[in-house]
Amino acid sequence: MEYKLISVDYYERVIDHLRGNFFADEPLNRAAGLCQQGGGNRELEHHSLATLQDQLSIMAVDERKDSVNYGQIAGVILNGVLRSGDTEQALDKLQFSCDSNYKKIFELLYRHSLQVDLFARYNVQRIFDVRILSVDSRYRGQGIAKELVRRAEQVARESGYHLLKADATGIFSQKILRSQGFEAFSEQLYAKYRDDEGRIILPVEAPHIKLQLLTKELKYENDH
Repeated sequence: MEYKLISVDYYERVIDHLRGNFFADEPLNRAAGLCQQGGGNRELEHHSLATLQDQLSIMAVDERKDSVNYGQIAGVILNGVLRSGDTEQALDKLQFSCDSNYKKIFELLYRHSLQVDLFARYNVQRIFDVRILSVDSRYRGQGIAKELVRRAEQVARESGYHLLKADATGIFSQKILRSQGFEAFSEQLYAKYRDDEGRIILPVEAPHIKLQLLTKELKYENDH
């Protein structure tokens, strides 16, 4: 398996990978009925492409020349730059979305993130934001997700970041991130995320029961 930064010429292939895997499988997308297997979503694809343009994302590519899947994207981790004020601006912009299901998902993510000021808490100007972790179903169970997270941390360190953050919506991504040293900073139980009439907004299926905001600090030799 070869791991490398995702360049512009791979963007469309990465979106195709997400259509066939992450878009339909991710717990909140599934709960909201946002995508069908193999299908896309305009706003989710725009969000993914905007993240790719930060040039911090990594893919795993099957380079076994004797494999029928030679050249296949086996997994991706999409990482973006998060600066103070970005989440507030994204939440304001979200109100103009015409996709009610997309709004349900990202209102939860953005509002939960805004419950605490990570920039002030950790005294940082920017955060390495892990946004999407996806592995093709044919390659799961091979440690690819863990390796993608490990390499994302390496990119963050090489770029001088002091804090990584992830909004992990499912039990599997939460477990993988914690195994790589991320710690749960805050969480929201899906069963307790309700509208004004007491109805569950996103009926997420078990075993996924909560959203976790996880963080990992990076230390450098010259840190005091």
